[in-house]
Amino acid sequence: MNYYKRLAVLIAVIAVISGTVVYLTSEAGLLQRLTAFRPEAVLLAVAFLILGMYFDAARLVTLVRITGQYISLLQAMQVILSNYFLSMLTPGATGGPVAQVLFLRRLGMPAGQATVVVLVRTTLSILFLVVCLPLVLFSSASEVLWLRSETANGIVAALAGLVGVGVWFARTSLMTRFVIWLAQKLSKPQRRRVGKLYGDIRESLRLLLSSPKDMARVFVETALSLLCLYAIVPALFLGLGVKVDWPLIMGRMIVLNFLLYFAPTPGGSGVAEGGFVFLFNSYVPAGTVGALAVAWRILAEYMPFLAGMYFTLKAFGAQMVANKRAA
Repeated sequence: MNYYKRLAVLIAVIAVISGTVVYLTSEAGLLQRLTAFRPEAVLLAVAFLILGMYFDAARLVTLVRITGQYISLLQAMQVILSNYFLSMLTPGATGGPVAQVLFLRRLGMPAGQATVVVLVRTTLSILFLVVCLPLVLFSSASEVLWLRSETANGIVAALAGLVGVGVWFARTSLMTRFVIWLAQKLSKPQRRRVGKLYGDIRESLRLLLSSPKDMARVFVETALSLLCLYAIVPALFLGLGVKVDWPLIMGRMIVLNFLLYFAPTPGGSGVAEGGFVFLFNSYVPAGTVGALAVAWRILAEYMPFLAGMYFTLKAFGAQMVANKRAA
């Protein structure tokens, strides 16, 4: 299947998922509610999208500068948009990091440095969510996920333990010994891939520790970027005249987006909409949750996807993108 057929299949899948979500959740009066939707709420949501993309690009510029390289804010924006594009085309968003590395290499960065920058960028996004999850669960576990306090405490303890053990393991010689032991049991091609991954992880840790002030700035920019992107949802809720509980909604978005990192479908399609309906069905007016889920996905994912498609195809062409996707 060539690139354009795959793109057509993706668009068809998105259309079917979106239509199904709206159909299954709609009730009488939906059109009337949507007609009364306040247009200024869309402008607010778009403003949050622009801010989120700006801070995302700004943190990439800072990360690249730490390595001794330089890219402009506009170039960083193209790298980020390419991530949206290939993430939507690949299961588990595995194509996103590939697209970022390709763009950074095209901008003159060595492959090793580009890989490390992309790995650190992704790691910081996940780290922010991991840091926020205990706060969300401790403050409103019953409201966010309908969990008992004992269950929430257990999840928080497990997360803290995993992070602590992971950091300790990575900083000792045990990790090196484990990688050597694992490599001995693999074929040569697999051994090379494991060795490369291990080298990238070690270099990423070195980069994280090399400039504490710059990394603190990158973490703050990461937080601002993600929070602005998540704020698209409460902005849309305001359009329906809903009294918005910002901490509650943002907490649910943090949980949902953390889970989307592990979604097996391209760009989280289906999983994102289903999770949105599950988390917000009781919060918004009856019959509107499906339409809001689709509106959220259009603003937060599909618009950046289209922009990323333009920049990626302009830079590399359809055939190269198809080859990289299949590699």
